[in-house]
Amino acid sequence: MGNSVNKLSHSMQRKAAAALIDGILNKVDKNREDSFLKIADMAEQFWGNEYSKDTYEKVREEIRNPDSRWMNMISHILDEINPNVVRTTFLNLGYEAFFRGTKMIRKNREIYKCNIPWLILFDPTSACNMHCAGCWAGTYGNKHNLSFDDMDKIITQGKELGVYLYMLTGGEPLVRKKDILKLAEKHYDVQFAIYTNSTLIDEELCMEVTRLGNIAFLLSIEGTPDTNDARRGSGHYDSVMKTMDLLKNHGILFGTSICYTSQNIEAVTSDEFLTMLSDKGAKFGFYFHYMPIGNKAVTELLPTPEQRKYMIERIRYIRSDKCNIPFYPMDFQNDGEYVGGCIAGGRNYFHINSAGDAEPCVFIHYSDSNIHSSSILEILQSPLFMAYHKGQPFNENHLMPCPMLENPEALERMVNETGAKSTDLESPETVEHLCEKCLSYSDCWKPEAEKIWKGRN
Repeated sequence: MGNSVNKLSHSMQRKAAAALIDGILNKVDKNREDSFLKIADMAEQFWGNEYSKDTYEKVREEIRNPDSRWMNMISHILDEINPNVVRTTFLNLGYEAFFRGTKMIRKNREIYKCNIPWLILFDPTSACNMHCAGCWAGTYGNKHNLSFDDMDKIITQGKELGVYLYMLTGGEPLVRKKDILKLAEKHYDVQFAIYTNSTLIDEELCMEVTRLGNIAFLLSIEGTPDTNDARRGSGHYDSVMKTMDLLKNHGILFGTSICYTSQNIEAVTSDEFLTMLSDKGAKFGFYFHYMPIGNKAVTELLPTPEQRKYMIERIRYIRSDKCNIPFYPMDFQNDGEYVGGCIAGGRNYFHINSAGDAEPCVFIHYSDSNIHSSSILEILQSPLFMAYHKGQPFNENHLMPCPMLENPEALERMVNETGAKSTDLESPETVEHLCEKCLSYSDCWKPEAEKIWKGRN
């Protein structure tokens, strides 16, 4: 009976939120400032004293600021994105994930005394139709797949804990596009974001995505045609350009996923590149530092300390009011200072690979639990995940957040103490071998990171 009441209450709450969002969006073209001030009022009513009055007022000031980067980006979304996609994104990412989900997550962290994530990343398949240099996925082949029931279980159990955002990677997730669409239809109340090489997106898929409204894409691209195709193969750049045009024409929300390396770092952050992405319709992008994962890792692709310092300064400039390019970049590694260090191990997210192994991070291929034999909650309470929970943050300097790349002794200790096993699907790598590759990088980056951190604090 209790579950029925909760489900009914959720259904009624969602309908009320949907009606409010519809009312705001119907009026948004007449007066956007007033419309978004109403959303700020709704947020304050929902969260109450969990945030200070100053916090709510700063949000309102941002809304009233005609030069606000955030508000300009939202205006671009309202002008260019399909109305059903906008409505569903506001409802799922805004109400379900940010408002309702975050409250549930915070409560469950207190109840279960472990990390509860804000998002879960999982791989529908190990298969990929590309073989990019430095990527572990392209060599796996179609050896492992999460069944529809596996993926349904992940989302169903995740929602019970408050998780309403799911990111899909691989392999190439769209090898399983039929099951993904079926999943998005069943779980209409969650937001999906799909990391993809873009080559399997077509007209038919775009029509389904606009109908459903709860799928966004993150397209892999790395700079100029030369820097991109050198890593991803001849013709890939042109394929991404065509896909961007297709997504923009259908009004589908999309961003980019960019791995920056010693060889492409300037190409993927230039004004010309970012302006092109914005003109093509991309609204945001995730930047990922190259990680030397696997026995065949190309360590020469690791950025130098000077390049990483450049990356920190460059991303912060692009996000500032000094830059007028309507594109919002996020840097997975270097934005640790804004989220209190490492967010993996379920603190804000974790990863389930195509064999069902639960990994603390998409870049850390060690596990002591599997979705086929454990629930999501049991995974989060496993020895390895609890070691993360206990150890975070791994460094008080949040420009050195990772237990592998900048604090390799921490990862080696956690893996050995918990008995976690390598989940590499092709060539299992010992944690000692992985961490040895990170030692010299960590030693070189530490002095620069400390200098920058002291200058900020």
